[in-house]
Amino acid sequence: MRITRHMLTIPGTGRKVHYRRGGSGPPLLMVHQSPRSSAEYEPLMRAWAEHFTCIAPDTPGFGQSDPLPGEPDINAFADALLETMDALGLGACPAYGFHSGGIILVTALKRAPERFACLAIGGYAIWTAEEMRIFGESYLPPFRPSPYGEHLAWLWNRMLEQSWFFPWFDTRDAARLSVAHSDLPRVQQAVMEMLDAGNAYRAGYGAVLRAPRDIPPPDARTPPVLISAYDGDPLQAHIDRLGEMPANWQALKVATPAEHQATSLAFLREHAGGIAPPALAEDPDEGWIEAAGALLHWRGARGAARMVLHAPGAELAEPGPDKIAIDVPGHGLSEDAEDVLAAIHAAREALGARAIAWPALPQGDPDLLYPDLAPDRFGGHLLKAWSAARAEAIFAPWYAASPAAAIPLAAGALAPHAIAARTRARLRAGSAARAWHDILASNPGGTR
Repeated sequence: MRITRHMLTIPGTGRKVHYRRGGSGPPLLMVHQSPRSSAEYEPLMRAWAEHFTCIAPDTPGFGQSDPLPGEPDINAFADALLETMDALGLGACPAYGFHSGGIILVTALKRAPERFACLAIGGYAIWTAEEMRIFGESYLPPFRPSPYGEHLAWLWNRMLEQSWFFPWFDTRDAARLSVAHSDLPRVQQAVMEMLDAGNAYRAGYGAVLRAPRDIPPPDARTPPVLISAYDGDPLQAHIDRLGEMPANWQALKVATPAEHQATSLAFLREHAGGIAPPALAEDPDEGWIEAAGALLHWRGARGAARMVLHAPGAELAEPGPDKIAIDVPGHGLSEDAEDVLAAIHAAREALGARAIAWPALPQGDPDLLYPDLAPDRFGGHLLKAWSAARAEAIFAPWYAASPAAAIPLAAGALAPHAIAARTRARLRAGSAARAWHDILASNPGGTR
């Protein structure tokens, strides 16, 4: 089952929203936790695809969605979700949210109950005043790039240890979790999502942490809601804090994540009510296209004169007039492809570009240009990518640190945010950068 990806501009605001879609049947809105993105729901979307058309937006400031302006509170995030539903053309539907995604959904339900058929929530936090004080002091430190990449050492260990202790900074035996792991792909995904969010994570996460936990009174008329939490979830104990709820709300403690998902699915199916699959809106000037079996990210004008390709280890830039740009397979926001050239030519044809603008072959030894950036247990790959991204603004090739290899410093090239963007591009590409270099090297003169 193919999960597709789409961009959507909210009318009147210009705010961009990225969302994933997969499956068939009644619509199911899925709201992720902070500071993650809709990518965390891909396994669940595949599992539930036979029952629902799963629609998972990135909440504002996370993934590929624009942040909200100013200092938004939980009501602003709930209203942004309702705006997204309006822009998508999504009517009343069931919805699922985990942790902070559930907080956003419950707030949206209280503000506009007619927009939801039901909610299934994974863990709902009811913090004490003391817990809120502790979180306010330590939970959301600023996250900004530093000139030499020191922030990456903090980020790796922060994401690694969040399954060891809760809250993550409370390194006491009493705060240990029963679900501790050092699963490198899981840690790396969380790291990359934080790199996408940057310091905007504090607005989204902070709004959730500061949100009042006012469960509707017992006589409130709302759509049905199921809250469940499994053993090892730090919010399972909060089930006992929920207090009296409306008659059609229920809260359960379950044993495993699988049981939580199965219970949630059964509840959502019960209340789906035969809602028709939606025809969702999306932007005409940016999206993803399937080409030779790979989903490729593009931006620009369909039918443009040229489709612009970027260098190995980079990603698409704004394409300019009468141009369209893609992230080369395995780079940026594009999937890898078994046949990279076939995917590129298929994309050109599908997007209607009349020619391809090929990048110049980077000069240097490819064994040195593209260091191994596979995640390691200690997060060293992050600093390796940062060092290369910093040096490439100073020398060409970047690894040749000598007066003879010095290049003029471009304005802003050593600004931390600029290095951070190049670092993220290298990390996204990984080994695909060397593969793209080899393809360019074997096809000189642009006859590809």
